[in-house]
Amino acid sequence: MSIKEYLFEFNWVGAYVKVSAIDPVTNIEVSIVGASNTNEVELKRIAINKLEYVIEKNKKRNSKK
Repeated sequence: MSIKEYLFEFNWVGAYVKVSAIDPVTNIEVSIVGASNTNEVELKRIAINKLEYVIEKNKKRNSKK
């Protein structure tokens, strides 16, 4: 079992927070926007789900070439 590590950046702008998540292995980056009062753990979970979706989508796209 491997443990994945991701990098996160949080930018608060008024009532919203932009969360960027980066996979250091593939250098793929995604961003989400949420309410600034949302729990940080929940924001990370949503960003990770999106990041893993994009990574899998890219793998499938590259395997078809």
